[in-house]
Amino acid sequence: MNPAYQALPLLDNTYDQQFELEVADATALVQYQLHHQYLSLIHTEVPAALQGQGVGSALVEKVLRQADERHLTLIPLCPFVARYLHQHPEWYRLVAPGYRPANA
Repeated sequence: MNPAYQALPLLDNTYDQQFELEVADATALVQYQLHHQYLSLIHTEVPAALQGQGVGSALVEKVLRQADERHLTLIPLCPFVARYLHQHPEWYRLVAPGYRPANA
């Protein structure tokens, strides 16, 4: 993770069902649905001004860390999250078995 984003807090906006990361007066977000211990990650959105700077990856990593701390099982429906997991297979341990690749 880019060190510039490490200290930024991840906000769990339960009202809108999204995790939010504020960077330079803009907000990147991951929309989710929580059902018991299952956290479905539905959509990731990074404002155009922040794209290409590692904000989306930092956001997803923070979400994964929080899910791990809360002992949640992930259902990665968002293509961006799925790509991140493919690049960081150590996080597949959090993913529901039916959503992991065959070799994970």
